Amino acid sequence: MEEKDEQLVEEKEVSSKKKFKEKLQKKDDEIEALKAEVNHWKNEYYRAYADTQNLRKSLEKDHHEAIRYRAEGFIENLLPILDSFHMALANSPTNPEIKNYVTGFSFVYRNLVSVLEEEGVREIAPKENDIFDARIMEAVETIESDEEENLVKKVYVNGYLLHDHLIRPARVLVTKKKENKESTPVEE
Repeated sequence: MEEKDEQLVEEKEVSSKKKFKEKLQKKDDEIEALKAEVNHWKNEYYRAYADTQNLRKSLEKDHHEAIRYRAEGFIENLLPILDSFHMALANSPTNPEIKNYVTGFSFVYRNLVSVLEEEGVREIAPKENDIFDARIMEAVETIESDEEENLVKKVYVNGYLLHDHLIRPARVLVTKKKENKESTPVEE
């Protein structure tokens, strides 16, 4: 009987050890599952953090651009006034009284240009015989010429840049090569 008791005790111990190992294995599986879940959420956090940082940088860039180019619409509205100044100052009056007005207009114009330059506005003022640049000029008319092609022959209105944005291209008259019209004999 003692042998049976020993066997029963031994079986209980084996059974108990087996149950303990099963519980231990279950806990190990739970730990692994929790570790996997922690890694998943850790990755989600890093992804969300990176997205937030990218969004912040993008918003800062947009804000900086908005501040930098805030005056673009206002400057577009000033362009006809600048064009009027150009036309008025291009002519030299002979009357001394009108010369005084022109001198005053010239002073106002220089002050206006100075303020615009402080805001980052630059004038695009091509000269006659400059090479046409499609990035900052608009050819509103072409003229046939024996000279080199794509030369500026007349500036209708100057263009303007705000920092690196084109507000208005310079509108110009550009040369193009004369077409050789060789007459072919008409067969009768």
